[in-house]
Amino acid sequence: MPTHDEVDRIVGAWVRERPDLDFAPLQVLSRVGRLARHLDRARRTAFTASGLESWEFDVLSALRRAGFPYQLSPKALLQQTLVSSGTMTNRIDRLVTRSLVERHTDPNDGRGILVTMSADGRQRVDTAISTLLVSENELLDGLSAADQERLAGLLRKLSLDFD
Repeated sequence: MPTHDEVDRIVGAWVRERPDLDFAPLQVLSRVGRLARHLDRARRTAFTASGLESWEFDVLSALRRAGFPYQLSPKALLQQTLVSSGTMTNRIDRLVTRSLVERHTDPNDGRGILVTMSADGRQRVDTAISTLLVSENELLDGLSAADQERLAGLLRKLSLDFD
């Protein structure tokens, strides 16, 4: 297994050209960025194979994680997917058109709406997550379980300020 990667080459060139700067952040964040591109490709492939766009997967997976009866309010969906109210309304409309979700009046609040995932939406998101996990496991194949746990902890620590 090689001991140097493309980031080492890039950082080495910068250090040669600008020895006055500390390139330590590139050692971490350039690798995170490059891995994010590989992950994005794996996700697009998994979602496309299930007939979903990435935003559709985001909404459907939030509903799936909610558990039976796989329904949430639009407000809860936008909080979980970090989009605006107008964007969420548009997304729900498009998912309704594709018969992946349905809108229902909230029985506890006649003015409220609940978005419920259809059986087709559930089947698609379940297939997509299964396919995605296979791809993600392949991306992490070079790390032991202990290394993966350690990396997850470090990334969690780094991301806490952003969440």
